[in-house]
Amino acid sequence: MFPTMSTFRKLNNPAGERNKQPILGVLRQFIDTNQPGKKLLEISSGVGLHVSYLAAHFPNVHFHPSEYDISLFGSIEAYRKDASVPNINSPIHIDISTPYTDWSKDHDTARVAQKENFDYMLNINMMHISPISCSEGLFWNASRLLKHSGLLFTYGPYAVDGKLTPDSNVQFDASLRSRNPSWGIRDIRELEKLASNNGILLRKAFDLPSNNKCLVWEKTETAEGVQ
Repeated sequence: MFPTMSTFRKLNNPAGERNKQPILGVLRQFIDTNQPGKKLLEISSGVGLHVSYLAAHFPNVHFHPSEYDISLFGSIEAYRKDASVPNINSPIHIDISTPYTDWSKDHDTARVAQKENFDYMLNINMMHISPISCSEGLFWNASRLLKHSGLLFTYGPYAVDGKLTPDSNVQFDASLRSRNPSWGIRDIRELEKLASNNGILLRKAFDLPSNNKCLVWEKTETAEGVQ
């Protein structure tokens, strides 16, 4: 059930406040700011801070926030209303570990989640605090929901070629796995395999503050080509 108006309260996200500007810096290099009618689907919007911040900088892009945890819808809506921009939709419920064709139980989600409906997708700080099935689902669904040459942006901590640095990330990874064995910092090379299986290639990786990276992925094949 969607939260009532009384639950529309912005939840704090200190990490999001710190990383929102560096993420914007990467997106500015790839998002077309001239052509109207562009669409972006955010997977795992969390409290809604990023979508409200980014939408104000890309007025030609219509942002669609989504979240698995519906208890966060009130916060996403509060950030949306506070942003006072016309290009953010209300949040929709998405379980990214399942195919988009199974999202039809929610009318609003089904209406948005149409094949090749999006120019961009965005996923911030999800992969390391979710089972690998969510990362698998992210690439599988991105290959269907993105238009040809559409871009997927992912942000978070990553290992590279089996090496995780610095020590703070090693400790963070151990903490995550102690909390839930299915969690953990993913290796970019393993993610590249998942992506390639779905016709998506890693275009560029950016080192950002706090030992995080922003990865830019591009859909290079149609969904039919990778089935």
